[in-house]
Parts: sequence; structure tokens; C-alpha cells
Amino acid sequence: SPHVDWASGAVRLLTEAVEWPNGERPRRAGVSSFGASGTNAHVILEQAPVEGRPEAEAASSDPGTVSWVLSARSAEALRGQAAALVEQVGGASELSPVDVGWSLVTTRSVFEHRAVVVGDDRAQLLAAVEALAGDASHPDVVQSGAAALTGDVGPVLVFPGQGSQWAGMGAELLEASPVFAARVAECERALGPFVDWSLSDVLRGAEGAADLGRVDVVQPVLWAVMVSLAAVWAGHGVRPAAVVGHSQGEIAAAVVAGALSLEDGAKVVALRSKALRRLAGGGAMASLGVG
Repeated sequence: SPHVDWASGAVRLLTEAVEWPNGERPRRAGVSSFGASGTNAHVILEQAPVEGRPEAEAASSDPGTVSWVLSARSAEALRGQAAALVEQVGGASELSPVDVGWSLVTTRSVFEHRAVVVGDDRAQLLAAVEALAGDASHPDVVQSGAAALTGDVGPVLVFPGQGSQWAGMGAELLEASPVFAARVAECERALGPFVDWSLSDVLRGAEGAADLGRVDVVQPVLWAVMVSLAAVWAGHGVRPAAVVGHSQGEIAAAVVAGALSLEDGAKVVALRSKALRRLAGGGAMASLGVG
């Protein structure tokens, strides 16, 4: 970044591979991942402590709690995987529980139906796997929700982030759907304390309406459209079994799920988008449809 004075201080930007020898203090490194959507992650990694024990001694010591991960395409196949694991490992006492767990994670495909078996020793792990193979409950077996989500459980609504907007979106629905219009009006009232523009004017493309290209306009508008569309679906009897979203879509999903009130959702999306505009500067976004 040109805004950092690299000449001052002891921090230097790494531009090529360098040797990193051990010293008196543990080695530490900062790693940053910058997403194109604005989702950034930062982590500081520290060198693991050196126990100073021979590898053979360390391998033979108590490893603590170990996890065995299994997965299959169906519940029946998952039980079959568990039975095969018992047969393979049960009579091979030389196999380390840690090695078995590592191999299950790194060399096996991951499918829809999953289970994790945890235990402090070989006997505990095998007892749990045997219970899984026999379709019996066991306190050391955790199965994922993938199996439970099969069947007729209802739709899932996915709310996207910025980029799904277009000029005129929702304008016809405002006139044709009383449910949509009423929910948009509620969103407009909820946004009122935090914005100086009209939601309905932006949707209708009214003269003098706020610019949809501004991040602090488009994100609250998209949030309101998604929340209002969910109300339309609900009015037709379509109620989601689950919701998921990204960026302002995540805020919309939280409102639809009831995790946030409409007023709290409006406050979060409005203030967040204003903060983004201050951080991003004077840029804008364009969306082009190409064949």
C-alpha cells in the first residue's frame, strides 16, 4: 500500500521467498486474505512448541481425544462404512488411532451423510463405530444434519449480495402486489431514521431519486427488496425451511428468519453501507448483462 511508510519501523513487506531460521523466540507470521466481495480475513500464525521428545516416544504417547470421520451417500451406506471400518481396524492392533483418523480425513471423499466418532482410546472409538454400524445411539457419535434434511422439508431461500440489482427492479411488483408494496413501505419507514432518500422513489426510478450506483443506496434497497419478496412468497404459502445470505443478503436472511427485527435489520444495513462508502471512497458499481 502506498499509504504505509515502509521506511519507518521494523516491518518490511515480503516480496520473495527468504530463509526463516529458528531463533530464541517462536516464529510468527501474519496472513491476510482479501476477498473481492469485501470479506477479509486476518490471522497470526505461531510456530508450534517443540516438545523435545523423540518421534517414536511422541507417537507412542497418549494422543488425547481422537476423531474418526465417516461419510457416505446414504444413511444405509454410512452404516456400511462404519461396519467396514470396524472389520478393518478391529483386528489390526498395530494401527494407530491417530493414523486411522488422519487417513479417514485426508484420503476419503466427503458425501452428504456424515458422522464423527470421538474417543480417548482405541476401545472407545471402536465401540462408538460399532454403535453407528448397528444404527444405535451412542454419546460419542455425532451425525450431521444432512440426513435429516432429506425428504419434504420445505424450500431454502438464498439471498445474494451486491450485484443482483438493476434499474426498475420491483417497480411493477409495487403496483401489482399489495403484499410487496406493504412490506416495502414498512422497510422504508424502518430505513427512514438512517437515510436521506426515498426507497420507493429509487425503486420507481422517480426524478431526483438517489443514485442506485451508490453503495449506501444499493445495499439498503436490495435488502428491502429481498425482505419484501420473502413476504410475497409467504403470502403464497411458501415458507422456507432455512435461509442463507451474503453481505446485505445475510442481513435480509436474519430478518426473514426472525433473528433480527425489521428495524434492527434496517439500521444494520444502512449504517454498514455508509461505513463502506466512507472506506471505499467515491467509486461506483456497474452491472452489465452480456450474451
